[in-house]
Amino acid sequence: MLKDLSAGIKISITRSITTAFEQYMEKISWDENKYDLSNFIKEWRTYINNHSTWFAKVDEQIKNNPRFHEDLAIKINETIEKIINEEPTEEQIQKLNELQKKLKKEITYSCKAEAKYLIETLEKQLEN
Repeated sequence: MLKDLSAGIKISITRSITTAFEQYMEKISWDENKYDLSNFIKEWRTYINNHSTWFAKVDEQIKNNPRFHEDLAIKINETIEKIINEEPTEEQIQKLNELQKKLKKEITYSCKAEAKYLIETLEKQLEN
């Protein structure tokens, strides 16, 4: 069912998953031990109800169809997998190495989105 939607709506769905996932992970400080799929889904639902335009554009009949929810679950998993497998950029790696030296901290990170979060967090620590 998801494949039958317009390209714009499919892009918006992916973008909403990405944004909600990154916000959720920031909320739990990218702590994998705190990650809970059901909590993320709640966050995503709140996000799409309050901030996404695509949700209102999809017909209620489609939204109520179990196949649509199965397709969304697959899309959510694919999108999360893509996010967590995207390597940090060289610039991010260099910046994080600099911040670690300045703050005398050892940090670990695994993906581009987590690196972005850590750079923002560590830079705020340096400001204080």
